[in-house]
Amino acid sequence: MDTFYMKKALHLAQKGIGHTSPNPLVGAVIVKNGQIIGEGYHEKFGGPHAEINAFLNSTEDVSESTMYVTLEPCSHYGKTPPCAQAIVNKKIKKVVIAMKDPNPLVSGQGIEILKKHNIEVVTGVLEEEAKKLNEIFVKYISTKLPFCILKTAMTLDGKIATSTKDSKWITNSSSREYVHLLRHKVTGIMVGIGTVLADDPLLTTRIVNYKGKNPIRIIVDSKGQIPLNSNILKTSKDIKTIIVTTKMISTEKIKSIENTKAEVLITPSKDGKIDLSYLMKTLGEKGIDSILLEGGGTLNFSALKEGIIDQVISFIAPKIIGGKDALTPIEGEGFSFMKDAICLNHIEVDHFKEDIMIKGYIAKER
Repeated sequence: MDTFYMKKALHLAQKGIGHTSPNPLVGAVIVKNGQIIGEGYHEKFGGPHAEINAFLNSTEDVSESTMYVTLEPCSHYGKTPPCAQAIVNKKIKKVVIAMKDPNPLVSGQGIEILKKHNIEVVTGVLEEEAKKLNEIFVKYISTKLPFCILKTAMTLDGKIATSTKDSKWITNSSSREYVHLLRHKVTGIMVGIGTVLADDPLLTTRIVNYKGKNPIRIIVDSKGQIPLNSNILKTSKDIKTIIVTTKMISTEKIKSIENTKAEVLITPSKDGKIDLSYLMKTLGEKGIDSILLEGGGTLNFSALKEGIIDQVISFIAPKIIGGKDALTPIEGEGFSFMKDAICLNHIEVDHFKEDIMIKGYIAKER
């Protein structure tokens, strides 16, 4: 039954996707005499935590009941009071926890508070599922670096655009809607200046029958080439936008960009390009815990080479366009030997109608 109720708690936690960053996704279920009497999840950053919402939604007295929670209850004062103490005050008899909190401010202290007050504690129920749900939070709270997802979409013969640079559309509407769900999930979306010049995108979230959250738009533009009349800058007063550049940009262009309400971030250069490792550290310091990279082949290769990518999601459409000059998902100088190829593990394969999606994580050892 622990697994049954924890699955419900994990399902509740998913409802917070896109709204809790940089906090974790957490769900809680309260059970008494074999019946669920309270449910809650962390709905938004700064709002009540899952445990508190479960108490608020309970249908009867929660004393002597069992609480199932997907993450160790917090033990410190942050935006809200500590949940571990609230559980003690409510006289909960038993707490079942999926995973311990990797946050150094908690790190087992919540569990210790519960045990100190003679509350039975069980840990590790559906732990791997809970860790996967909160993979963004786990990396960010541990390293202060964003969890970075590389998304590509290509034809069966490995092209992302024709030789004339036409790319609309490679994948079908179902695949594209999933990508917009990804945009809703992450805090930032990043592309290179080549993508802006070629496609003039908005990089917003558009989900059918749902108001999605627009991610912070991050444009890698080492020379400050972005046109002032681009869709990105025309909408930057309404959607937070960061133009990442180097000292190669002119002072006049900086002022013009800032007049659109976009932020200009000057970074060091590396091999004539943006130093991506430095950029990730800086974005992490700004509270950006996750990034969806929808770059072109050059930026994609640089990101892989610099080791900033955690996960790759690749869509493959059953189309063939050919052409030696057609663009591919990963370009740059490439690796010279197969032994240096970047490998993925923990592979998942899914279908969106006729399109295939392959998802995997960067293997840490190469």
